[in-house]
Amino acid sequence: MQETNPRNLIRIARESGRQEGGEPLDLGERVRELRRARDWTLEFAAHKAGLARSTLSKIENGQMSPTYDALKKLATGLGIPVPQLFTAPKTGQVMGRMVSTREGEGQAHATATYEHELLASGLTRKQMLPYRARIRARKLEEFDGWVRHDGEEFLYVLTGVVRLYTEFYEPLEMRRGDSAYYDASMGHNVVSVSEDDATILWVTSLG
Repeated sequence: MQETNPRNLIRIARESGRQEGGEPLDLGERVRELRRARDWTLEFAAHKAGLARSTLSKIENGQMSPTYDALKKLATGLGIPVPQLFTAPKTGQVMGRMVSTREGEGQAHATATYEHELLASGLTRKQMLPYRARIRARKLEEFDGWVRHDGEEFLYVLTGVVRLYTEFYEPLEMRRGDSAYYDASMGHNVVSVSEDDATILWVTSLG
């Protein structure tokens, strides 16, 4: 297993997300999408933009490249600035993304205190980093200071008993089924107080 500091998991996830290049925007599809979002017919949209119906049809079907004058008319007719014709919608779009991770198929990263198994590692540009961790540490002194990073974090105990240490709260003993949600920029560490290593599910925000 690769020796990886827990603080680097966020960096690993973010860097892997950059590998996925965005698909080039299809202007014709974008114009059709904007028109249909307004529930406009081709004839009505062409009238609003001051274009011939055949011209708008050819634009939507990728059969012609509009001039800048035509783009300005389109944008004016749709009531948007010209750059928005070339900008993919940020909300309201169903991406349909999904990935599954079978038992034992997660991406392993080991440290002196934890064994991390990154889940959904095949999905790039994630907003959350889910991972399972085996807690090796038995006392706070085994850590090289607090673990802290940007974002928020959710912890759920899968097996065993753990003690969650945080910078501003009293240590919290947690058993199977217990959970905690906290600010990850606050110093935190987790140790196992079980005879065996405990396992937990961690979900960290990447936004």
